[in-house]
This record gives sequence, C-alpha cells and structure tokens, in this order.
Amino acid sequence: MKFAHLADCHIGGWREDKLKELGIKVFERTIDIIIERNVGFVLISGDLFDTALPSIDLIKETARILDKLRKKNISVYVIPGSHDYSASGKTMLDVLEKAGLVRNVVRFKDGKLRLTEDKTGVKITGLYGKKGGLEKEEYGDLKVEEGNGFKIFMFHTAITEFKPDGMDKMSSLGSNKLPGGFNYYAGGHVHYIFEKEFGNGKLVFPGALFPNNFKELEEFRCGGFYIVNEKLEMEYVKVNLKEVKSLKFDFSDKKVEDVERELRGIDDVKDKIVTLRLEGILEGRVSEIKFKKIFEDLYEKGAFLVLRNTNKLKSREFEEVEIDGDVENVEERVIEEHIGKIKINLDEKKLIPELMNIFEKGKEEGEKNIDFEDRLFKNVMKVFDET
Repeated sequence: MKFAHLADCHIGGWREDKLKELGIKVFERTIDIIIERNVGFVLISGDLFDTALPSIDLIKETARILDKLRKKNISVYVIPGSHDYSASGKTMLDVLEKAGLVRNVVRFKDGKLRLTEDKTGVKITGLYGKKGGLEKEEYGDLKVEEGNGFKIFMFHTAITEFKPDGMDKMSSLGSNKLPGGFNYYAGGHVHYIFEKEFGNGKLVFPGALFPNNFKELEEFRCGGFYIVNEKLEMEYVKVNLKEVKSLKFDFSDKKVEDVERELRGIDDVKDKIVTLRLEGILEGRVSEIKFKKIFEDLYEKGAFLVLRNTNKLKSREFEEVEIDGDVENVEERVIEEHIGKIKINLDEKKLIPELMNIFEKGKEEGEKNIDFEDRLFKNVMKVFDET
C-alpha cells in the first residue's frame, strides 16, 4: 500500500497569467508522477482551489487532470480548506465529487465523523478548514466512528506546538485536540514541510504544491508532496518546472541611475522566474526608476517572468516619521507631515483618508479577484470624482 499526500494547491491563486498557468502545470506533473509511481490513492488536505468558486476554465482543466487518476482507478480523497470551503455550502469540490473525480471525506452520521474505506482497506476521515481558523472550535466535541486497521485523519489547521517561526499570531489548534488512534495525520494550511512522530503514527504537512506568493518563491523555489507506505516510510517529491532566481538589493543612499545600472546588469535569467527584492532609502524618487525598461531588458535576456517587491524601498523625502506621545491620531499626523510633497490639484486632506478607508477593506467571501479589483477601482474613481 502506497499513497500520496499533497495540500494547498491553490489552483488559480496567482494574478499573473504565467504563474497561474504554471500552477496548473505543476498540478498535472504531480498527477503524472503519482501514476508513474503506482500510488494506490491520493490525499489532498484542503485548498485544491484558491477560492470556493473558481472560474469555469480552471474547473475544466482541473477535472481533465484528475480524470487521469480516475482512469487508472486511483481514488482521490479531499477535505475543503480555508480557501475552498464556503459557509454557504457552495463549493466546486461538490461538482468534482459528483463527477466521480474526488471523494470528500468530511461526512457525519449521528454526530460522528464517518470513516471512508479505500479499496486498499485504509480508512480515511477528516475535518474541513475555515477562514480565520474557526474550525478549531469544532474539535472540542469531535467524535469519530470506530474502526480497525490503518487509519488516516485529514485536517487543514495549524498545530500550536509545531507552528513555524513568524507565524505566532496564526490561529491554531493544540495537538491534544486531534482525535487519537490514527496512523497518519495528513495536514494542510500551513505552507511548510514538516513531519513528526505523533502518537502511534506521524503528523505531516507537505507544504504548498506550488509557491503561493513572492516570499514563498524566494524561500522554497518550488513545492512538492509526500509518498508514504504502510510502514510510514516517507519520500518528499519536489515538483520543479521553473528555476527561481531570487535577488535582494539594498539601495540605501543610491541614486536612481545607480539602481537602474545595477538592475540592468542582472544576467543568467534564461527561462527563470526572477524575483527582485529592493530595499533601502533612495536618493531620489522610487517612481523615477524605469522598471518597465529594466523588465524589458530581462525579458530580452530570456527571463520567464520578473517580479519585484519594493515595499521597503523608500525615497529619502518620505523617510519614516517619528511620532511622540499617544498613537490615537497617528494617521492624521503622518498625513500632515507629508501633505503637499506630491503636487496634485486635489484636496489631499479629504482625499487621503477616504482612499485609506477604501483600501483597508478586503475581499468579501466568495468574491473573485476580478470583481474585487473592479469594485475597488470604481470606489476609488468615485472618490476622485467627488474630490
């Protein structure tokens, strides 16, 4: 008996078309490897999709890939994750299940989680993940149907004792809340690669199948999944279709022309994803850097995709403001400090707070990226029209 454990595929999650397409290709390559390795069944521990209502094109492509497993009689067991779970009950996992492509193992009967038995005799169950970690409240009274043999529990929740550095504030569940008696605890949600002896078995997070953001591209370069046998012997399989070249620059006290010269000197980028993290306090304005031309040069050198992060790159004239005393009116005082530094023919005192109010509101549940961006754009334009 041998099974594959993957999680956090987040199909459709990237805004960039090339990365969205690459995410699908990574998923397909993963399925091909699973078939090549004669795996008995597959576990997907949440967030197959990045949203509960992905586009029709993404659903069709995902279904086509999963059908490869169905034709080989390899069962796929899933749980909804915090992204593809919906409180309304509307999720595309149901569509895939009705098509005979996956089996959702979150099934209750008489107040107990039922065990789903695979043709290998392995028994599987699990609990969904919810936004904000709200699923952890359901573990307190969780009861599971009894059963013998090799058993797997799937979950999509951070475990308090095993959270990686930097995730201290992430909502989590104490490991003592997990139901006992299972041989394998198949985790998802936390994007890191982790395995640990737990009870009489193992607790495992395979990480994201494909990096989900700029930081993950820098840190992991690629994703992967586990192949596990009945002896709990484990192999982590990387799925790397594009090399990532991550570069970090400190441009403190540099002029715009110095920045452009350094960035144009980047080489060895052919067919690679290039990430540029730019930091420091610049002698000049960030807006004056000709990023479009720099990117064009990198693409001429054969780069697959170029991404930049300039969150910590600032102009000296916009250096951080030190504020003494209480912080009740920090925003107002920062606005006062910088007002007038950019010449525009609008009432900045009215404009800036209204724009801040718009941008602090995130996506609504189930709202697609394109609809969120359209709503944001319309609200911003309305403010400009009224100012």
